[in-house]
Amino acid sequence: MNLSEVKFDCIHFKGVIPCKPNKEHGVQCNNCQHYQTAEKNILIIKLGAMGDVIRTTPLVVKYRKLFPTARFTWLTDFPDVLPNDVIQDIFKPTAFNLSIIRNRRFDIAINLDKEEEACLLLSEVQASEKHGYIWEDGHLAAATQAAEHKIITGLFDHISIKNTKSYPQEIFDICHLEFNYEEYLLNYNKHLAKKWADQLKAKANGRKIVGLNTGCGNRWLTRLWPDEYWVELINKFDHNAVLPVLLGGPQEDRKNAMLAEKTMAWYPGTFSLEEFFALTANLDTVVTQVSMMMHIAVAHKLPMVLMNNIFNKHEFELYGRGVIVEPETGCDCYYGSKCTRTRSCMRDIAPQTIFNELQKLL
Repeated sequence: MNLSEVKFDCIHFKGVIPCKPNKEHGVQCNNCQHYQTAEKNILIIKLGAMGDVIRTTPLVVKYRKLFPTARFTWLTDFPDVLPNDVIQDIFKPTAFNLSIIRNRRFDIAINLDKEEEACLLLSEVQASEKHGYIWEDGHLAAATQAAEHKIITGLFDHISIKNTKSYPQEIFDICHLEFNYEEYLLNYNKHLAKKWADQLKAKANGRKIVGLNTGCGNRWLTRLWPDEYWVELINKFDHNAVLPVLLGGPQEDRKNAMLAEKTMAWYPGTFSLEEFFALTANLDTVVTQVSMMMHIAVAHKLPMVLMNNIFNKHEFELYGRGVIVEPETGCDCYYGSKCTRTRSCMRDIAPQTIFNELQKLL
């Protein structure tokens, strides 16, 4: 075989390493029945945050329906959350990878980050269609008119607060697609999830497993539910029927250890992201403030009670599997990192309310 016989346009082509058909069947290009060209080469630029990357994956599901042999390239700061069996090229934004992207030709290129570096890249990329945000005349601009609304809502709170579309609906609109509740995709270790399934099954002994995600990150601390409310909620459970599992990262370690000491909740500890994804795949339901856990729960198709105060509730797509609970007194701090009240509105979400909603889901 010589180089002229290599099918560089095959969807299985891996660049400089053996492709999957070669690995699995020992075939080569001049005798391969798996040769297939990509219907569309599609670029998605969505760098972060991690939860935003996960909730952008319905676009891949949609485009895969439209173009079953599409080849995807995704530029992101969080490559580990994306399934590489569906998305062929997952790149971090290194100088080398940016050079690769600039020298490829795409049928469709999408940028859903408003930061200057992402917008500049979409402006420079070679593509027949461009959707999302570009850079023009020294500022953020829309690649097509469909992206203008999302730019405006990002710039003006009084307009953003009136929005009634979920994030998936908005990004589908930007790409001139119809959102039909395409699900999230998530890369997680199925073998590790099975190990956790066995451990949790033994621990629960027939009880429902309720994940309690007690943190919310550092950026929007106005979302935090009081520790004593978590204690009150946990103490309301029938522990013969429910196993409460405390969830979080290193930031919540001390809090979760304290909650475990004061209640009958189980705290398994902190884990790598891979382990956390595997563990949470085996929950029956989740209680969380708006956080990355919300996106993980949606990806795992888990019923969820979601506490929200500072964000527009319409932004969150729970696919009919959850309920959003907000303070009865409302919230004065739209997208605010500091509370303007002397008493946080999160204290107006009563443990009894969360318990009642959780009972309905269980």
